[in-house]
Amino acid sequence: MNFISKVFIISFLLLASGNLLAKHIVGGVMSYQCLGNNNYRFTLKVYRDCDPKAGGAGFDAPATLGVYKCGNTINCTSLTQKSAFKKPNIDFGDKANILPPVYPCLKVPPVVCVEEAIYEFTLNLPLSENSYHVVYQRCCRNNTITNIIDPQDSGATYEIELTPEAQKVCNNSPVFDNFPPTLICINEPLKFDHSASDADGDQLVYELCAPLLGGGKAQGNNQVNGCNGVSPSPACPPPFDFVNFQIPNFTYDKPLGASSVISIDPVTGQLTVNPKQLGQFVVGICVTEYRNGVKLSTVRRDFQFNVANCEPLVNASLKNDKVLGNQQFVLNICGENTLKFKNESTPSSNIFSYDWYFEGASPQESKEKDATITFPGYGTYKGTMIINKGTTCADTATIYVNVFPDLKADFSFDYDTCKAEPVKFVDKSYSEAGKIENWYWDFQDGSLSSETNPAHLFKDAGNYPVKLRVFDLNGCSDSITKNVSYFPVPPVVVVKPSRFVGCIPAKIIFDNQSHPIDNTYNVEWDFGDGTTGKAISPTHTYTEPGVYDVGIEITSPIGCKTGSVFNKLIKIEPSPEAGFSYSPSEPSNINPQVTFTDESKLATSWYWDFGDGRTTYIQNPIHTYQDTGVYTVTQIVKHPSGCLDTLIRILDVKPVVTFFLPNAFSPNGDGLNDVYQGQGIFHGIVDFEMTVWNRWGAIIYTSNDPSAGWDGRVNHEGNFVQNGVYVVKVRYKEPRGKEIQLNGFATVIK
Repeated sequence: MNFISKVFIISFLLLASGNLLAKHIVGGVMSYQCLGNNNYRFTLKVYRDCDPKAGGAGFDAPATLGVYKCGNTINCTSLTQKSAFKKPNIDFGDKANILPPVYPCLKVPPVVCVEEAIYEFTLNLPLSENSYHVVYQRCCRNNTITNIIDPQDSGATYEIELTPEAQKVCNNSPVFDNFPPTLICINEPLKFDHSASDADGDQLVYELCAPLLGGGKAQGNNQVNGCNGVSPSPACPPPFDFVNFQIPNFTYDKPLGASSVISIDPVTGQLTVNPKQLGQFVVGICVTEYRNGVKLSTVRRDFQFNVANCEPLVNASLKNDKVLGNQQFVLNICGENTLKFKNESTPSSNIFSYDWYFEGASPQESKEKDATITFPGYGTYKGTMIINKGTTCADTATIYVNVFPDLKADFSFDYDTCKAEPVKFVDKSYSEAGKIENWYWDFQDGSLSSETNPAHLFKDAGNYPVKLRVFDLNGCSDSITKNVSYFPVPPVVVVKPSRFVGCIPAKIIFDNQSHPIDNTYNVEWDFGDGTTGKAISPTHTYTEPGVYDVGIEITSPIGCKTGSVFNKLIKIEPSPEAGFSYSPSEPSNINPQVTFTDESKLATSWYWDFGDGRTTYIQNPIHTYQDTGVYTVTQIVKHPSGCLDTLIRILDVKPVVTFFLPNAFSPNGDGLNDVYQGQGIFHGIVDFEMTVWNRWGAIIYTSNDPSAGWDGRVNHEGNFVQNGVYVVKVRYKEPRGKEIQLNGFATVIK
């Protein structure tokens, strides 16, 4: 499977980067443009990790470059930082750019994120017999890089040489068109257009080359800006060392390892990679321009490949009849030669194009999501469906379409519409391919059959859309549905109860158990007492004694009839009528004896339950209640036929209390009317209070005992009060909670 035929979710296996200063360099490149009059615009692009967890410093703002003159008349090896011709301090644009993913369908993990800073500056460089070397240096690279020694202490040099030949012709250097993918998948070949554009149309030659070292780990106050420092300022002069590859496993022309293929077409710039090892790898690409055989410039780019395990993210798929494996799908069409495909490729959010191809079909090609293709005749046709063709987000489905002869399902059925007997089904299906091999019947009542010509007895009446599906030797199928109106009358009329004897009033549920029958049937009942009904299973009440014949007639929706008469099905016996009265109408604790008078009809025996646990069989009993309360009195009477009747009445034996105040008393000790106290029935009184008040509004006597009395002294102490009239107030609650208040006068006469 080619890399361009799959899109992937990345499972990225990298070492932790640690807490290191500026260990974030991913790559860089420098180019120039001639503006005339010895003025040149230089463009420096620097790339770094933008994952916030990667740590390290941001882009230099400003970046300090060094410009050196050497090469023809001056030996570059003799130069030092102090030899710089110019020391431009350049800031990048408004902000750094997050480069978009190279693969629009890849779900790239956050660790694979590249940020670009673009530094643009103009220099006036007088025509010289020496080259101008414009240099930027910075430490350090990612410490997780696989193919070089001590990457965390290895910086980078990005430089461009403006040769005397280039100066003479006001040359423009090549500019790479695209930034290579930072993320590639192991064992998945990659082809990438790494070509450059040249404004002068010069000949361009591409090759793998070694990235340059620059800067180092020195960070002391006097070292950070030196040639071995983190940020050389200005950048140091040539010559420059190359990065130290982990030889022999890794070299500049095998930067991904000896087992991984990497090459670049020297003419087209097409980069081919087939990675076989996981990790992070520094790669260098150089493009050299020639004019009339004369070398003018070399643009050197270095960057970082991250090789990871990958899993499919988009998947080419379609609705099918069979899957052969490895995304090969089989579809069958029978009796037709045009097929509209149902595309089931996922996820749709990552798919932006569809390409279909079938040789010999019409049309041969389609770009619709759900293509419609017409085939010339019977046979097998091979085609393909590619999603995101020509991109790294592509995937391919191989399709085999079998065009088979026609198959038509059909059947007939026969039955006696008025009899509840099986329906006979006869298959009449036809296949141009020959023998029909399978039958599947669905009778829509929960029953199925695989017989060719089944007979089926439906459980219930109704309209049944019976479905038949047939299959021929090619696996073609067809189905047909026909409605069977099944409304026979029951072969036997069954009604429960089969015999009933009861008393007036007799409420009877006639349970119609005849089958089949439903609410579309017309049912007529004759209950034998002059009344009729129409329910399937009616409820009827008999109010007169006698013996009754019951008749039923059933008519199906299609007019079939059946019925029956059940002679002497119902026997209704006469019943007594319970009734009684009692006296007194309001019994109480004062008058607890109650006389019950029977007023029943047609009764020959009686049973009484007085509601207090006592009973009797006397026709007119007299009963004395031992306590007040509400009682349920039940009378049950019996007819000679054995039928019973019951009457229940509620009887309230009320609790009665009384309290009367006298008008006067004479507390003189003669034993006659010496105490002022209430008279009456006190049983059941609660919350009692009696108070006596003198004419100045003072309480001179209080009692909570209704049977106690006032002896004429203040609180039963001291001398007797003077003759006169005293106010008496009484309050209490009756047994059922009613509050009573009494006011009176007590006249004291001694």
